[in-house]
Amino acid sequence: MILVFKHFFYKNYVGLSLWPFIFLKEDSLKADEVLINHERIHLKQQRELLILPFYILYISEWLFRTVLYLDSYRAYQNISFEREAYANEKDMQYLSKRRFFGFLQYLTR
Repeated sequence: MILVFKHFFYKNYVGLSLWPFIFLKEDSLKADEVLINHERIHLKQQRELLILPFYILYISEWLFRTVLYLDSYRAYQNISFEREAYANEKDMQYLSKRRFFGFLQYLTR
């Protein structure tokens, strides 16, 4: 389910997946297939990790990488979950061929 909530976002962020919802900053973004696919990849990650562990791992990896890079945005860009989503967001068939725990291959890149 896609919901629009423009006051939920910080700076340039425009989409967010919180199981089972996709939140968007603007109604017009519903037509952005790449963004929606990116967020659906996150929903798949959340579901395969049984939701709560996903958030724990996501935040833990972001904190670790923030300390590593001393830059929170660079840390965000390098979270394995984000790497997988960004690398495959333009492939509209990705979710149908994605391997279980597909984000793991992006953990050490």
